[in-house]
Amino acid sequence: MMRSVGTLTRADLAETINRKLGFSRAESLDMVEAILDKMSNALADGENVKISGFGSFVLRDKNERVGRNPKTGIEVPITPRRVMTFRSSQLLKERIAKGD
Repeated sequence: MMRSVGTLTRADLAETINRKLGFSRAESLDMVEAILDKMSNALADGENVKISGFGSFVLRDKNERVGRNPKTGIEVPITPRRVMTFRSSQLLKERIAKGD
């Protein structure tokens, strides 16, 4: 049975940039922050984010609908909202399936 062995963090990404590209730790962290800011701003502006070979962060607007409180069974309106999903690329799906 495969299981997760940890969590990749901003610091881990910065460390990889530092090691592979030779930028200082501060510069590497700034790059990670700049990329995440760019992605976050695009999503906040209603744009989808696609990273080829990795996947897409896709926005979807959900209309108001009726939900039900599972404890009481009482119907309550669920307000309209925008939700984000992640769709992995075929390449990433294959890598995950192999456990690379």
